Amino acid sequence: MGGRTPRIPWNALLAWYRANKREMPWRGSRDPYAVWLSETMLQQTRIETVRGYFARFLARFPDVRALAAAPLPAVLKLWEGLGYYSRARNLHAAARRVAEAGAFPRDAAGWAELPGVGPYTAAAVASICFGEPVPVVDGNVARVLARLGAEPLDPRDPKVRAALAARLRPAVAASGAPGDFNQAVMELGETLCTPKSPRCAACPLRGACRAAAEGEPERYPARRAPRAVPVRRFAAFVVRAPDGRVLLDRRPEDGLLGGLRELPMAPVARRPREAGARRALAAAGLRAEALRELGAVAHAFTHFRQELYVWEAVGGEPAAPREGRGFARPGRVAVATATRRALALASARKAR
Repeated sequence: MGGRTPRIPWNALLAWYRANKREMPWRGSRDPYAVWLSETMLQQTRIETVRGYFARFLARFPDVRALAAAPLPAVLKLWEGLGYYSRARNLHAAARRVAEAGAFPRDAAGWAELPGVGPYTAAAVASICFGEPVPVVDGNVARVLARLGAEPLDPRDPKVRAALAARLRPAVAASGAPGDFNQAVMELGETLCTPKSPRCAACPLRGACRAAAEGEPERYPARRAPRAVPVRRFAAFVVRAPDGRVLLDRRPEDGLLGGLRELPMAPVARRPREAGARRALAAAGLRAEALRELGAVAHAFTHFRQELYVWEAVGGEPAAPREGRGFARPGRVAVATATRRALALASARKAR
């Protein structure tokens, strides 16, 4: 890789961006807190999904001190449904560090020292808020550059991303507007230079794009063969107290879904019949007078798919105390997505 991209009319890209950029609640802001929050939420998440979360989050935690002072469960509850909860935990931890320091970092190197802030977010905030000429390389930017040079590179390779950043750095510095430049390349990838059916006729860089000249832009960047996604299956149990509260387990703070609540569950090899559900009930540390099958729900994580076979445990109760287990009202605590779906299934069955 390297040396294959022809001279690019970056000024034309900047002009296109300034004339065509989409309106977003965080766009145009130079407030490091708002920009950092938006970039964190936008990781692995669609823009339309983020809009509502961003507005609600700022209304509840309007600045970094408010976020730092908040208890983590309150932050997780507001993040509920947005997924990738490590982002919320890291955001909270980083906010406390910033509040203790009394100021935000003013360059990408300083931002990269905060919990959960990687090269992409650090460069985005530093360029947009402080004018540092550092390039941002996300999947959209990597796709644009791969097509400009007709290079079958792998954009998920950190070494490839670092090389692309080095390639972009002179253009970012020469632009005179690092924040706009970075957003322009990302906007191009999000709106015109899309993975499928790119709109090459409308692209301000078409004349310099080798992939467009070849007539096969979708060949770039290289695509990895899809991996088989493992499935993890669990029997999950809905146990209700007389006042309507639900028995929930709190996941460990570190690791997947850290700090969230979920239904008591136990792994199973396949969808269980009642005898298998009884064994899973005991493995989950529960006992019950009767079991009623409610159905199944699924949730896709980055590296696996989770399937829950949901049972109502009539007259259910813990067989013994367990740390992190207790009755709660799901609307008042942060609950894992699969558990929310399971509870919706249980509510629908109850309504019938």
